[in-house]
Amino acid sequence: AKVGFKMFLGVTAEVGGFSQDQRSFSVYLQDNPLSTFVELPSESAQGGDDLRRLKYSQILCGVIRGALEQVNLKVECSIVRDTLKGDEVNEIRVDLKEILADGAGDDYKEE
Repeated sequence: AKVGFKMFLGVTAEVGGFSQDQRSFSVYLQDNPLSTFVELPSESAQGGDDLRRLKYSQILCGVIRGALEQVNLKVECSIVRDTLKGDEVNEIRVDLKEILADGAGDDYKEE
């Protein structure tokens, strides 16, 4: 996580908050480039409540999920804390759901 976030987004990520069974962890981002130019509307604005529920950083969860599926890990990823909502840090929670069977090369096996 540290290398990937720094390489592709230019931000420093910290990994921590591991569960007892070591199947889930959190990724902490101090700076989130996706929220740099985002300003949430006030609740009094028309449609403001619906727009405040948007999670602009959710795309990062999709990137993490897709990358881990490429190495046969099925995960569930969610935004726990977001600086746009007033939190100090962005926190992404990653939970391992399943280790997928490796089917690579099945087409090339001799019978």
